[in-house]
Amino acid sequence: MHEWSPPAGVCLLEVSWEVCNQVGGIYQVLRSKAPAMRARWGDRYLLVGPLVPEMVEVEFEPEPAEGWLGEVLGALEAKGTRLVHGRWLATGRPRVILLDHRLPPERIERIRHEMHRDHGIPPARGDALVDGVLGFGDGVRGLIEAASQHGSAPRLLAHFHEWLGGAALPPLRKQGLPVATVFTTHATSVGRYVASSGEDLYERLPALSGDGEAERFGIGAQHAIERQCAREADVFTTVSPITGEECERLLGRGPDLVTPNGLDLSRFDLGHDFQTHHAQHKEQIHRFVMAHFFPSYSFDLERTLYLFNAGRFEPRNKGFDLCLEVMSRLNAELRDLDSDVTVVFFIVTSRSTRSIEPRALHARGVLDHLDEASERIGRDVGERLFRSSASGARPRLDDLVDEYWRLRHRRLQHAFSSAAAPLLCTHVLDDPDGDPIVAQLRELGLHNRREDRVKVVYHPEFISPVNPLWGMDYEQFVRGCHLGVFPSCYEPWGYTPLECLAMGVPAISSDLAGFGRYVAEAFPDHDEWALQVLPRRERGFQDTATDLTERVLTFCRLDRPARIALRNRAEVHSHAFDWSQLAVAYHEAHDRALTAVPPVAS
Repeated sequence: MHEWSPPAGVCLLEVSWEVCNQVGGIYQVLRSKAPAMRARWGDRYLLVGPLVPEMVEVEFEPEPAEGWLGEVLGALEAKGTRLVHGRWLATGRPRVILLDHRLPPERIERIRHEMHRDHGIPPARGDALVDGVLGFGDGVRGLIEAASQHGSAPRLLAHFHEWLGGAALPPLRKQGLPVATVFTTHATSVGRYVASSGEDLYERLPALSGDGEAERFGIGAQHAIERQCAREADVFTTVSPITGEECERLLGRGPDLVTPNGLDLSRFDLGHDFQTHHAQHKEQIHRFVMAHFFPSYSFDLERTLYLFNAGRFEPRNKGFDLCLEVMSRLNAELRDLDSDVTVVFFIVTSRSTRSIEPRALHARGVLDHLDEASERIGRDVGERLFRSSASGARPRLDDLVDEYWRLRHRRLQHAFSSAAAPLLCTHVLDDPDGDPIVAQLRELGLHNRREDRVKVVYHPEFISPVNPLWGMDYEQFVRGCHLGVFPSCYEPWGYTPLECLAMGVPAISSDLAGFGRYVAEAFPDHDEWALQVLPRRERGFQDTATDLTERVLTFCRLDRPARIALRNRAEVHSHAFDWSQLAVAYHEAHDRALTAVPPVAS
C-alpha cells in the first residue's frame, strides 16, 4: 500500500472561493476533506479564501501567523492588503488565510485590463461576482509572489478550485513563479448553463463550442478564466468521469485524473444506534405529516413511507420534474393494486417566499397544544387511576378526566380539523403562478386527495431546527426518511445520495450524475447495497420515468425487515466514500504537480 507521507519542504495552499464561505458544494468538499489533508500535511496545509465579514463571525477563529508565514503576511499588510490568519472552525481546524477581495474600482479596472490583454479574459464590466473573483485572484497572486520571494519560505504547491478560485493561476504562469499548480473544476460553467436551459447537454456535447455557448449565455469571463486555468495548470482534475467529458470538449483539455468527492463519515457514524435514530427522527416526520394532513383526513403512519429529493432549485437538472411524473404514475399503480401503503414525497429546495403558509403554522401550533393537553390528561388520569386502584375502587376512566381538560381537549380537536384539502406547498411563494413545480403538480393531478396513495409536500425552504414546522435539522430529516430519489439529468457530483448512504438511507442516483456514474463504474454490485443508478443517458423522458416508477414501486413492496436490511447495507458500504479512502486521488494529483515542477536549485 502506498504511504502518502508529506513531501519534504513543501507547503500546500488550497485556494477556493468557498473557504469559510458557504455558497455551494465545494464548501462541503473542503470542510469535510480537511482532516484527511491535515493527516498528511499537518500545519503545512493552508486554505486560502475570500474575506467575507459575515462569514468570519461564525466560521473563523483568529490566530497569529508565525515564522516565514508571519513575515510574508506582515509584508503584504504593510503594502495595504487586508487579510486575516487563523483556524477554520471545522473538524481538523485547518489553518486559513482570508484575503479581502473588495478592491477599489480603479484597481479592479487595471486587473481587468491586464487579464484581457495577457490572457484573453473578456472584461465583464458591471458583473459584481467577476469583480470579486478578480480581486480575490489578485490577492492570491500577491500572496504566492511574496512567499516565493521570501528566503526561508518552503516550496509552494497551489491547488485552485473552480474559476472563482482560479483567477490567480494565469498571472502566476505569466510571471513564471516557481509554484506547482493543480486546478480542479467541479462543473463547467457552460455545461451548467446549457443543462439548466432545458437542452440535453450530453447529446449536444460533441457539437458544442465552449466559447460560442459562453457568448450565448453571457458568461464569457467565467468560461475564459476556467479554460485558461484548465490549460495552464500542471495537473488538471475534475470530480467525475462524466464531467471529464465536458472538460475535454468545452475547455480543450481532458482531466489528468479524477478526484471524486468524499465525506468525513465520522460526522455521521452512530455505530449500531443508526437504526434507533431512524426510528426517532421518523417520529418527528410523523409529527409534521400529522399537522399537514390530519386536519383534513388521516392515514396509517405505520404503513407510510417517506421519500424525498432535495437540492438547489434546478427542477430539470435535479430531476424534480422526473420525480413528480413518477409520483403520479406510482399513485395510479398503488391505487390499482388497492395497496394500503401511503407514500409521502418531499421536494426540499430554496425559493423566494413571503412566509410559511398560515394554515400550516396554525395546524402545527394546534397539534402541539393537543399534544400537551393529551399528555396532561394522561398524567392526571394515570395518577388518579393508580390511587383509586390501590384503594380497591373500580373507577370509570371518563370520570377521572378533569372537566376543564376534557373541554380543552375537545376544543383543540375541533380547532385542528379542516374541511379544506391538505396544502401542496408549505409556504406562500412570491410567484406561485410562475412556479414550475406548482404548475406540474396541477398538470399531473397530484392534489393530495384522501384517495391518493401518494401525497406530495413541496417545501421551498431548506429544513432547519428554527423552522417551526419541523424543529429538526436536515440531517435528522434524512435519517427519518426511507428512500432518497435523485434522478438528476445534470449533476457534476451530487452529495445528496452519498449523504443518504452515510446515514443508512437507501438512495437512487442516475448515470448523468457524477456520483452515480462513479459508483456504476467502480462498484458493479451497487444495486445490492441500496444504491441504485438509474440509466438516463440517451434515454427519453417517458422510458426513464417507466423505469424509475418500477424501481420505486419495488421498494414500496418491501416489508419492514427487508427495509432494515437495506439500511444496514447502505451504512456499511458508505465507508467506501470516506475521505480516508478517496483523498488518495488528491495526494496523487499533488505529487504529480510537484514532479512536473522540479525544485529551484539553491
